[in-house]
Amino acid sequence: MKEGLKLWLAPAVALVLIICIAYQTKTEARANSSAPAAVDAKASFEGKCAKCHGKDGRGKTIRGKLVHARDLTDASWQNNVTDERLFNSISNGKRKMPDFKKSLSEEQIDALVAYVRHLKK
Repeated sequence: MKEGLKLWLAPAVALVLIICIAYQTKTEARANSSAPAAVDAKASFEGKCAKCHGKDGRGKTIRGKLVHARDLTDASWQNNVTDERLFNSISNGKRKMPDFKKSLSEEQIDALVAYVRHLKK
């Protein structure tokens, strides 16, 4: 029984290490996003978010008023919301806000989170 366990233990440990290295590499790549992502984030924001939140992020559009879009420039809100919560809201939607996990990559959503942070007044 112990010999059978030894035969499976080494490949299992190797697989876990490979998964950990791959996850760390992906996480580091997301954290090291470059300047083009900022340009893409602005374009994504204008294409997906500005209809309700407005190009300035204040939510003062006609559609934004109808759906009670959040003012993304509000410093108080910005100070209290985490990047994780922003990422999840963009990915999964929230109340009347649609989800964008199927139309945007994780990198694009990360860039949008950084762009929303840039809107803080």
